[in-house]
Amino acid sequence: MEINKINNLLELFYYQYQKQNKDDIFLVSLKEPKQKYSWEDVYLNIIKLSKEISKYINKGDRCLIISENRPEWMIADLSIMLSGGVTVPAYTTYVERDYEYIIDNCEPSVVFVSDNIQYEKIKTIISKKKFIKKVIIFDSTDNLNTDFNLDINDIFKNQNYEVKNFFDLTINRKDMACIIYTSGTQGNPKGVMLSHGGILNNCEGSCELLKTIVSSNPKFLTWLPLSHSYEHTIQFVQIAVAAKVFYAESIEKLIKNMTECSPEIMTAVPRFYQNLYQKINSTFIKATGLKKILVNNTVNIGKKILFKNKLSMTEIFFNFICEKLVRKKIKKQFGGNLRAFVSGGGALDKEVGSFLNAIGLPTLQGYGLTETSPVVSCNPINDIRIETVGPPFRGNLVKIADDGEIIIKGENVMLGYWKNEEETNKVLKNGWLYTGDIGEFDNDFLKITDRKKDIIITPGGDNISPIKIENHLNKLNFIEQTLVYGDNKPYLVSLIVLTTGQKNLKNNEIQVEIDKINKNLSKIEKIKKFFVIKKQFTIENGMMTPTLKLKRYKIIKKYEKEFEKLY
Repeated sequence: MEINKINNLLELFYYQYQKQNKDDIFLVSLKEPKQKYSWEDVYLNIIKLSKEISKYINKGDRCLIISENRPEWMIADLSIMLSGGVTVPAYTTYVERDYEYIIDNCEPSVVFVSDNIQYEKIKTIISKKKFIKKVIIFDSTDNLNTDFNLDINDIFKNQNYEVKNFFDLTINRKDMACIIYTSGTQGNPKGVMLSHGGILNNCEGSCELLKTIVSSNPKFLTWLPLSHSYEHTIQFVQIAVAAKVFYAESIEKLIKNMTECSPEIMTAVPRFYQNLYQKINSTFIKATGLKKILVNNTVNIGKKILFKNKLSMTEIFFNFICEKLVRKKIKKQFGGNLRAFVSGGGALDKEVGSFLNAIGLPTLQGYGLTETSPVVSCNPINDIRIETVGPPFRGNLVKIADDGEIIIKGENVMLGYWKNEEETNKVLKNGWLYTGDIGEFDNDFLKITDRKKDIIITPGGDNISPIKIENHLNKLNFIEQTLVYGDNKPYLVSLIVLTTGQKNLKNNEIQVEIDKINKNLSKIEKIKKFFVIKKQFTIENGMMTPTLKLKRYKIIKKYEKEFEKLY
């Protein structure tokens, strides 16, 4: 398949649909195992749902989706496109004011919700918005107001439809496919307008990356919210490689779900891999005797292989043993068929990435932004350079500006921010997207070194990356979260959230471990003081984005007095 010759995302689906055995299962919900959709089911349901949506929208109208990951999400997304509409995903973790902001900003004609729980969150808002014409519910348990709300299952049962040839559509690559709102780490979210061509360009690069990793018709496990640009694009990559897609129950049941469906590929954000590192590493630390020798060799020899260092004959022998007794056992806990984890949505700590690769869990770090559809680059499986984010995908022109900022030009770059010309003009200049990230090239491989907005500047003019220091602190098994503070201050301090089982840990015990970390930091990077809080930062309390990034500006504002007391 030549993706560069495909006009739109519906064509991509139709091309694969025609090639597949129509009765083969395509989409599976692990929460509701009986909920399975074949390629034929998906195709027909897209047509049926589009016929219904078309009654309420005109070309270019927005349609909001508020739902956990499930098969109906993809069907709704493609149906909206087939109706000439624009998909607007929203996180299920938003609170009412977030929904009202997005609804007022994009003015959707149709709203999709997963169930009555999600519907209750927006019911009051909807009653006030005249532009919303219909609500479609994926899984309704209550009696519906059928004048305004529809059950998607009733639409799927409709036998009055006409089959369509998606190759006959007039949608082109420059047309808008979706508006994805940024996670709002720096304030109100902005609606990023992405084109069909931008997402197809990402699919092309992803297929090139995956062809040496996965088999034909691979299994994918999806859990990162489909409202995130990363996972939203991944669903079209899944179509492009004719995958069998499993929708996870929740992050808490992720490992259980992996053993159930044995995926070959899974995508996640760095926080997931950080937690994985902490759990496995803490088990390794407790090992004794022969087991200790085995796990130490697994990590040490694995890292030598990763960094392309030559092995001695003894190490080659030990590596064979480690492969059979340690790595194979670890892989089995993740379903046994895992070929690669792909990390995106933030910087992956070098130690975390090298550890996971060393123990037999290949972890490919990539780089991207919502504004780039979203992937810019990714490490290939046959040449993992853990300190980089890999070479740019074909079709991405990536340069480093004079001040070190990464700038990008290509079909994958957004069309702009919805109804926000001022913000658009700040980041889009002469076709170049100014990312706000600082980086450099190591031959063809891109390295991210800092984030412009997150840099701490000392009174002496030195630039410090707080995320780098936080990554060191977060590797301590008693620390759940940290935030480093000190812009224009004489030294750095940190806020610390302890893990649930360590709430009674004393400050002097914490200080001992911080002192060990400080030994490996430069003088200006050392943490001089800290304070501990008991309440963890979560999506629900508004201190984390749905992709598990800290909302730094909110946290600093809330704890500003505590930070200032340390000076």
